[in-house]
Amino acid sequence: MSLDILKAKALTCTLCNLATTRTQVVFGEGNENARLMFIGEGPGKDEDASGRPFVGRAGQLLTRIIENGLKLRREDVYIANVVKCRPTVDGLGKKDRAPEADEVASCSPFLIRQIELVQPKVIVTLGNPATRFLLKTGEGITRLRGKWHDYNGIAVMPTYHPSFLLRNGGDSGNTPYKRDVWNDMKLVIDRLGLKSI
Repeated sequence: MSLDILKAKALTCTLCNLATTRTQVVFGEGNENARLMFIGEGPGKDEDASGRPFVGRAGQLLTRIIENGLKLRREDVYIANVVKCRPTVDGLGKKDRAPEADEVASCSPFLIRQIELVQPKVIVTLGNPATRFLLKTGEGITRLRGKWHDYNGIAVMPTYHPSFLLRNGGDSGNTPYKRDVWNDMKLVIDRLGLKSI
């Protein structure tokens, strides 16, 4: 199965209640042969409106991390979420929330297949929900970040979600969280040999 066929299936998915409140399915995007994949928890308001992952304020910060930190173009990596439809409090579309266990169970097979099809060398998980799902752990991001983990033979680097950075000083200034993310990205750079590119 190709990513295009998988996307076509995702676009018509009605396996969980998020299908009743979404504007669009946010499947994922990027290089289908990417060596590096970023995984978040789920789309927000801007992503739900555009159908593209990480395009709001958090997405703009992620793009800066990719382009300015890793010295890659955004289109060189692959970006996806655990769930493909926007989870909101009471389905009202006003406030985002983390996906529920049944939503993750319904939607995550799409992500698992995306990983299998892209076959990245490194996955960066952004925040707790993505990290806990992929690594099957209850531990929090502060304990897991900065260390390499494994998902089916793929190196996984957990780090803070860009929205967490924005809530805690943004990417301006020299905050401890910003330093942590940069240290995590340096490990990714070394693992992929990006310094020589």
